[in-house]
Amino acid sequence: MGFNRKELLDRLRMEILVLERGGYRPSPHQPHERPRLLRDSVGCLNFALDQKQEPCSLCVLMEFVPAELRNKPDPCRLIPLNAAGDTITSLEARGRHEEAEAMLLEWLRRTVAHLEAEEPEEE
Repeated sequence: MGFNRKELLDRLRMEILVLERGGYRPSPHQPHERPRLLRDSVGCLNFALDQKQEPCSLCVLMEFVPAELRNKPDPCRLIPLNAAGDTITSLEARGRHEEAEAMLLEWLRRTVAHLEAEEPEEE
């Protein structure tokens, strides 16, 4: 994908902060509209846009999306979060938004720890 380790770690850490600080909670101005995990993140290339202007293929998270799902809408929401293959999309389809949020946070922390444990790439 062409992204460096620092870019990837920065994005993952930023998502952890967003989740820990309640950034995906409904707005008081629109209490019935829940922000979409990852898609409505300030880290998304298409943040605050009704129509995507940048292809998701440019996102650092694409390396975690299974190859066969990369052309789907919002592919970042199809990243397997656990060994069972649960994704944000599959959990939310079953009405389990809070569980999706918790599993995403756990996946982010695990992924950051794994990347930090790897030998740094030479640049």
